[in-house]
Amino acid sequence: MSTPLIVACGALARELRQVLAADGLNNVEVVYLPANLHNTPDRIVPALRPLLREATDADRAIFVAYADCGTGGLLDALLADFPGVHRLPGSHCYEMFAGADDFAALHDAEPGTFYLTDFLAKHFDALVWQGLGLDRHPQLRDTYFGNYSRLVLLAQSDDPAVARLALQASQRLGLSFHVVHTGVQHLSSAIAATMVAAPRSPQRPMPAPRHLIGAQ
Repeated sequence: MSTPLIVACGALARELRQVLAADGLNNVEVVYLPANLHNTPDRIVPALRPLLREATDADRAIFVAYADCGTGGLLDALLADFPGVHRLPGSHCYEMFAGADDFAALHDAEPGTFYLTDFLAKHFDALVWQGLGLDRHPQLRDTYFGNYSRLVLLAQSDDPAVARLALQASQRLGLSFHVVHTGVQHLSSAIAATMVAAPRSPQRPMPAPRHLIGAQ
């Protein structure tokens, strides 16, 4: 069987590299789709389909490092055509990083919460401010965020620079600011559950990621 393949959201690049290195999953190829698909979830399934078809034709073990991510069940419908191919748990990366129970508690405590991950905090301007057109039409801020009361950074690291960026984002949106440290343990568990049986080869370096756009 060929080298196992992970097809991943570019917004998970840093955390996924961290998990693979920590778990010794060196003999794995990772292909990253553009992180800006976060803003256009209807394009996720069309982008995944040819990669999955090519990989299954080559008899490769495959894991999809996406949650549902706004596809409205279309990702699961796609994966039904590829038996044995699994995705990350949850409806979105926020639930995946925080864990289902903790995310549900956060949501129940304050439904009007806007969430950022480390990646989204770093790329707030490109993916949120410009992505929603607020750089051109700042008056839309209240239209988009009028029903929100707080911004929560679901932090994968303890990087104070990321926390500062998230705080600045909350101030620009007029929201209170909170930090919840999630780490990457839930991502690690999800990857390990699927890839634990994948062949390992410590002598081979991890392949350089391909199709990596805007991920750090």
